[in-house]
Amino acid sequence: MVRARSGGGEAVAPSRHIHKNSHAMDANRTSAAITITSTLVLAIGGIALLFAPDVLLAPLAPGAVAALTVLGQLVAGGWLAMAWLNWNQRHLVIGGIYARPLVLGNFTLYLISASSLAHRVKAGDAPPAMLALAVLFGTLTLVYAALLLRGPFGRDR
Repeated sequence: MVRARSGGGEAVAPSRHIHKNSHAMDANRTSAAITITSTLVLAIGGIALLFAPDVLLAPLAPGAVAALTVLGQLVAGGWLAMAWLNWNQRHLVIGGIYARPLVLGNFTLYLISASSLAHRVKAGDAPPAMLALAVLFGTLTLVYAALLLRGPFGRDR
């Protein structure tokens, strides 16, 4: 603590000290940021696919049969369920042994999604939106793979 005199009274200013659990606080913040990011990606995509599958799927899969919009809505259901699970677990530290089922579920979802999209992008006939989704899902795959294999971010200082 730093004590300073001003006027007739004594003011006490808090000192800057490192909190004993600062590593745990960093891991909590990082875990929450990752989980909330995943929640937003899945919720926005899920809501959009649920209510406008024909609008979204037409540019991604030109020439697709209109009846395939039901498949888009089924994907939306899975994404929204995973988004809800992420949202409910946003306060947990994730990675390593912490919240392993949640990390494994997200990793699997993003790995399959990124692989499927990358296959189409690699064929060369994919629209730019599909490339953007493949990069986004690929990035989230790498984040969850790292969490699965090494443990929570922010714990290694």
